[in-house]
Amino acid sequence: EVVAQARPTPHEKQRFAEAVAGVWDRIEHAVDALPVAATWRIYQDGLPICRHEQAIVADLAAGGSRNHRLVQRLMQRGAVLMGTESAELLVEEYQLQKELLEQGADMPAAEADENRRLAAEILVRRDRFIAERINATLAPGDTGVLFLGLVHDLEPHLDADIEVTYPIGSATRRGV
Repeated sequence: EVVAQARPTPHEKQRFAEAVAGVWDRIEHAVDALPVAATWRIYQDGLPICRHEQAIVADLAAGGSRNHRLVQRLMQRGAVLMGTESAELLVEEYQLQKELLEQGADMPAAEADENRRLAAEILVRRDRFIAERINATLAPGDTGVLFLGLVHDLEPHLDADIEVTYPIGSATRRGV
């Protein structure tokens, strides 16, 4: 009963979908206005370093991801796609989230607290890995475009000589 009451109404779902679409409209407009060149590097949240980055982006774009369609457009304009994340950390996070979903409300409170702590720790490790990847692959004079979820806090881990700008406004993290 509690879950049923917490579910969004169709109207609330529609309003949320419209808000998300509006954000993506703003992101696409900002990115389309950028002067992309071959010295541009695209870094994508959730994209592991592997030999299949372009295929992953193509599959997700074909599946309807506006994010990945935008990444493809940047690549068509000359930007270079970079594997961004540690596959091992992504799998570790996936397994933890899967466990949380499987156990759900049956999980003892202490175990749920520990899993939330582990999830936060994995996120920090991912942030550090992504930042190290950018630090190592973004040469002087290059421009990096990073698509990153709002739960991340990457900037403190980037080299001091990397200037960060937010095309549609700075990120704000809740609860931090």
